[in-house]
Amino acid sequence: MKISPARTAAFDILMRIETERAYSSILLPVFEAELMPVDRALCHELTLGTLRRQLYLDKIIEKLANAKKLDIEIRVALRLALYQLIYLDKIPQYSAINESVNLVGRARKTSAKGFVNAVLRRAAREKVELSFSDDAERLSVETSHPRWLVEKWIGGFGIAKAEKIARSNNDIPQTSFRIIGELNVEGRSLVDAATRSGYVEGCYVTDSHDPRLFELARRGLIYLQDEASQMVAAAVEIPADGKILDVCAAPGGKIGMIARRFSTKTRLAAAGDLYWPRVDLLRDNCRNQQADNVKIIQYNAEKALPFGDESFNVVLVDAPCSGTGTIRRNPELRYLLKPADFTGLSRKQLSILNNASKLVSRGGTIIYSTCSIENEENEDVADKFLSGHTDFGSVIPDVAEEFVTQNGFARTWPHRDNMDGFFIAKFVRRFN
Repeated sequence: MKISPARTAAFDILMRIETERAYSSILLPVFEAELMPVDRALCHELTLGTLRRQLYLDKIIEKLANAKKLDIEIRVALRLALYQLIYLDKIPQYSAINESVNLVGRARKTSAKGFVNAVLRRAAREKVELSFSDDAERLSVETSHPRWLVEKWIGGFGIAKAEKIARSNNDIPQTSFRIIGELNVEGRSLVDAATRSGYVEGCYVTDSHDPRLFELARRGLIYLQDEASQMVAAAVEIPADGKILDVCAAPGGKIGMIARRFSTKTRLAAAGDLYWPRVDLLRDNCRNQQADNVKIIQYNAEKALPFGDESFNVVLVDAPCSGTGTIRRNPELRYLLKPADFTGLSRKQLSILNNASKLVSRGGTIIYSTCSIENEENEDVADKFLSGHTDFGSVIPDVAEEFVTQNGFARTWPHRDNMDGFFIAKFVRRFN
């Protein structure tokens, strides 16, 4: 029973996402570390590609299997094979079919091997035509987003924009990074082949997914961070001898970038998060970015922060959020989210923002950001905060004019800007 290491790893990752609500961004580096480069690339493509097309693949499976109820192991094996048959022209059909049949056997579903083989051979020779009851169902299936999420975006943004957002979420995102260490000739050539960002100093962007870039990141010579995320950090300004706190700092990309940028200006750069594993990750990432001047703390920002009132000139609240602006990078998010999540998240975001505001000195600033595109987590939270804090006013964030919204906040959009979807608000505490 021969199965390639790439397909075995992809199957195991997809199964863990299905059964444990795990995340591809966490599992892929672990599994890929054990693979040869060629297998690593295929595992990456199979995992993320299958996730990006999951609902469409399930619809095809439903037609081919005559709506038969399937065990999850069988469904995942069928998804993997169909993704290869439909989207990967360079993979021989027999490899996609035979290895998925063997994956079913490996999963101890031997009795289903004949069924899987028959379904996949039918898929290889027939074109399945799908029909839809309305635009919401069509968009949901064609772009593999839950119907409720598509309807939410249609209601909030209109059908045309909702379709652009959903389709862009299935595009492979660019690789963005900044330089941390001394590069050799090969490393410098990789950087020189990238494009300098027009919005963030020191940010490089490339369509390449050259494994050597990820090796540079593993060695701590570059730091991978989306252009929009870097834009949030670049929007932070700290006065001379000032103090900054990054409230929800893990994994640490933003505070690392800020601390390096203001290393000779700040009197204190502090950062923290809720759980010890995230605090450990934060500490490691700051060390990897050579941002050793950051003081790391563990706390629950929803309850209280362990600092005196008005003790920081700048507070960054990159709040926990739905992450709908990062679905291109984390395609399983669309399936893990639930409609009720947004109410709880907006409540949490406002609570953290309220607590953080106590720490801001007179004339100091709060930067509030999320990697969500949802109004409930962005403009609504900002407006509620301002209505309850008359000692704060809103000012336009320090970003390029094209990202500034009509109400004085800032937005990036995957479909428009080819970067993650971020929201940025800037509040200044009045002197009286």
